[in-house]
Parts: sequence; structure tokens; C-alpha cells
Amino acid sequence: MTEDTGSGAPGRDGPAASLEEQLRRLETRQRRQRRLLDAVVAMSADMDMRSVLHQIVLAGIDLVDARHGSLGVVGEGGNVVDVITVGTKEWAPGQPPGHPATRSVLGVPLTVRGTVYGNLCLSGKNDGTPFNDDDQTLLAALASAASVSIENTRLYERLKYTTEQFQRSLLPALPDIAPIEVRARYQPASELPNLGGDWYDVQILPDGVACVVVGDVTGHDPGVAPVMGQFRNMLRALAHDRGGPPGMIVSKLDDVVATLIDPPAATLVLGRLEERSAGEYTFHWTNAGHPPPLLVTVDGAVCYLAPPRHGIPVGVDTRLPRPDHEYPLPPGSTLLLFTDGLVERRGQDIDEGLRALAAQAGSLATAPLDVWCDEVIANHGQVFDDDVAVLVVRFPRRPAL
Repeated sequence: MTEDTGSGAPGRDGPAASLEEQLRRLETRQRRQRRLLDAVVAMSADMDMRSVLHQIVLAGIDLVDARHGSLGVVGEGGNVVDVITVGTKEWAPGQPPGHPATRSVLGVPLTVRGTVYGNLCLSGKNDGTPFNDDDQTLLAALASAASVSIENTRLYERLKYTTEQFQRSLLPALPDIAPIEVRARYQPASELPNLGGDWYDVQILPDGVACVVVGDVTGHDPGVAPVMGQFRNMLRALAHDRGGPPGMIVSKLDDVVATLIDPPAATLVLGRLEERSAGEYTFHWTNAGHPPPLLVTVDGAVCYLAPPRHGIPVGVDTRLPRPDHEYPLPPGSTLLLFTDGLVERRGQDIDEGLRALAAQAGSLATAPLDVWCDEVIANHGQVFDDDVAVLVVRFPRRPAL
């Protein structure tokens, strides 16, 4: 009699083990597909090109469990013009065939509109196994999705550049109003649509007085920039033709805007830089619902020119008066006019932004005006929720005796 040694056990366990392996592979494939979908969503959400490319490398490493990834960006001449790398480098060009570090390398081209944009290369799986067909298929799917993201990002950057250039083309060149110095900057919003209604202007009036203005037409749709241009031109014409106090000029603008169909609203500060005696100036201005000008003396003292009475935005109600204000400008002082994008940030009270700007301006009291402009823009950070216009005016110092 032959003793039963359990030879039937493998027969029972074999199919179960095979089914378990199939289920494990299916679960792994589904998990990797979910990670692929997450990677596609992450790439699509970003519109900064270098950030998108970095996301692609990270996604490739994650999907095939590689130790190192690199993406070489190909220029028009076919040469690699940029390389994004992530992880520990396990291989290098020029190593001999069969080198241990080159036995597990996986690469795929990134093609945009039939042209190779770059090459994604991954090396060294963390578990020490070679790359397989599933890895190749998954990386090819990532490359296909990545190509769409790259093209979208390129189109976004092109549109952003075009809209910014259009906006800047509407802004004027600054005249020479020596001995007064003047500089200006414009910074568009970081996200599309970044066409805005902010503007600055300087003109010399028929009586020889320099007139300055900074304003902001409400809204951010593509139609705002042309409206801003209309506001600026109307204001220039009224200031040049009508003359008179700033409040009167803006009141005339109110009357003109009221004749328009669906009149837009705008905030602004319009002022005259009046010389009251040799080298001594007075700022004569009106404020139509705009952030107040900031005055910085040569010793770093700061104050906002914010009288209790100020006007409402242009285009709201023509019946309300436009108060005029005057303030003597100390020799060597600097006057900063700006739009609210400079002091407003999401989740932050505007008064906090005004205090921060005043503190920074005090430290720039004697800095060159180009430095002023660059620093107040840079201090805001790299992301702008709104467009920004800045106009900086410096008055001559008292002559040495």
C-alpha cells in the first residue's frame, strides 16, 4: 500500500497561486494607472514650463519605481538645450556597452506636433529588476499625455506674452520734466486673463506744469485694456484743453463717461506738480477712490496723502463733488503713486499691505528711482493677483549754499 505523501496538494495550490498572481498583477496595473492619471492631472494644472517638465520627470520615476530620471530638452538645431534631472545619477554618457549601470535604462521621446521636444530617460529600478514591457507601455502613455501638457503650456506662455505686449503698447513713454525725476513700471497679473486696466501717465500742460496720473479701470476681461486706453486719452485731452484744478478735470471726465453706453468705473489719482518758488514744489491732486499716494522724505519719514475727504470712482455718480488737495513737497522727497495690485494679496488685509509698502519705501528714501521701481515690484513676490502700475516722482534737493 502506497502512503499518501500529499502529492495532490500542489495540484490544488497551483491554480490558486496562479489566480492570486493574476490578481496581484491586475491590482498593480490598476494602481499604476491611477498614478498615471494623477500625474496627468498634476501636469495639466501647471502652466509654468519648467515646472511642467519637472513634473514629467517626477511622474516617470514614480510610475516605474526608478531611482533617477532626466529630461533633455531639444532645441531647434537638434541639440540638447536644457536638462531636468531628479534622483541619484546611476549612469553617464560614454560608459562602455554592458556596463552594470546601463543594464536597466528606459527612454521615450516627447513629441509635440510631430517634432521631438525632448527625451525622457529613467534608470535603475529600486528593486533591482530590469524594466519590462509594462514599464515601457506606461512610460509611453505618460509621454503622450506629457506632450499635450507641453503644447498647452507653450500656447499659454505665447498668449501671456502677447497680451502683456499689447498692454504695454498702450502705456506712454515718459517725458523729461527735469529737474523733477520720474520713473514708472507696469507688471501684469500672473494668471490669464492678465489684460488689466492699470495705467500711468505724465504730461506737460500748456501752463508748463507737469501732470501725473495713475489709474485702474475695473475688470480683467479682454475688453478692459482698450477701455483703459480710452480713459487715458480722454483724461489727457481734458487736462490739456480744459486746464483748471485736478478735481475739475476729473469731473469733466465723469461727464464724458456718463454719456457712454454701459459706462465702466475707474479709480485714479490725478495731480499737478506745481512749483511755488525756486526749487520748492506743491502737489495739487484729487483722488477718485484710489489708494493714496505715498510721500517719503529724504531722511526716510513716510506718510500717505490721505485727507478725510476724497472722491468716489469715476463713472459712478456725476453729482458728487471732486475734492482738491494740496501738500508741500520737501526738497529731495519722493512721491509714489501706485495701483491696488501692489498692496493687495489674497487672504491679506489691504492695510497690512499699505504698512509693508510704507516700511519698504522708507528704506529706499535716497535710492535711485529705477531701484525704487524694481524693489517695490520685487518685494511683492513672484505671483501677482492683479496687474500693477507704479509711478515714482522725485523732487530736487535744496541747492547747497
